[in-house]
Amino acid sequence: MPSQDLDLQTSRSHRWGIILAGGDGKRLLPLTRRITGDDRPKQFCALTGGETLLDQTRRRVSRVVADQRTLFLLTQTHECFFADQLAGLAPERLLIQPHNHGTAPAIAYSLTYLNQIDPAAVVSFFPSDHHFANADAFAACVDLAFAQAEQNPERVILLGVTPDSPEEAYGWIEPGTSLAASPAFEVRCFWEKPSRRVAARLMRGGSLWNSFVMVGRVGAFLEMIRRTLPDLLTSFEAMWATVSPGMEAGSLMELYATIPPTNFSDEVLSVSSSDLAVLPARGLGWSDIGEPQRALSALRIPGIRWNRHNESIMPDLEVPA
Repeated sequence: MPSQDLDLQTSRSHRWGIILAGGDGKRLLPLTRRITGDDRPKQFCALTGGETLLDQTRRRVSRVVADQRTLFLLTQTHECFFADQLAGLAPERLLIQPHNHGTAPAIAYSLTYLNQIDPAAVVSFFPSDHHFANADAFAACVDLAFAQAEQNPERVILLGVTPDSPEEAYGWIEPGTSLAASPAFEVRCFWEKPSRRVAARLMRGGSLWNSFVMVGRVGAFLEMIRRTLPDLLTSFEAMWATVSPGMEAGSLMELYATIPPTNFSDEVLSVSSSDLAVLPARGLGWSDIGEPQRALSALRIPGIRWNRHNESIMPDLEVPA
């Protein structure tokens, strides 16, 4: 086997994916309640009558990461919603936190778990409640992000979506200088939910929507957390010093009772620009579908429409022509 092919095979053997499916989906509850009749988070809903958002994410990720190296970050209180969808998976692929405590503990748990079983891992994080209309473009961009993480082992690569509107409800990434011999850019700064005027300026200046898809070596992620949330990382590392992967449920419950809820974007990414790079991604047809109006616009859910007059969800009473 040529050495180049062997290097690629070795690299891919350390490629991991973590699907983040532990959120509560509260902003979309008015819509998901109407569709499902219960309070299940949006990632466990089949919004268009077919696959759930989690199923769709799992299918997309399978194009770039081997199934056996794809992990699912979940929340115990949602077990009644995910048990059937993930039935048959090996228990070691399900990382179940006692309750939703924000994205920083969820990501720290995932990374420290993975570091126990493959310290050489190059890992990607995928929100399970987003929509991508173009799966081919998504796979190509994630493959490129993995390549950039290999070439820039000290950085975490963010997928920045080329915007098609001055969206106020999204986070934005302002790119800086391009990396040497790379399609990625340094990160100048983040803008979280800017005004429409600021969003329009960012769009004209080449800024990108933050998709929260991230790729990097497990060590690069851990060092970034160590500099920003050292106590959080120390807590998880202390837990793993006393338990083995797969045996952490009891210790995890005790740990979650002592750590504060924390947001990864606010507490880690926004203060770690020098540890990051952003890769522009075009043609993905991406939406975080975090709010009913945006979900209905992106997905065209049958039987339901958005009443712009009083900002509510209504049955679609229009008779098809």
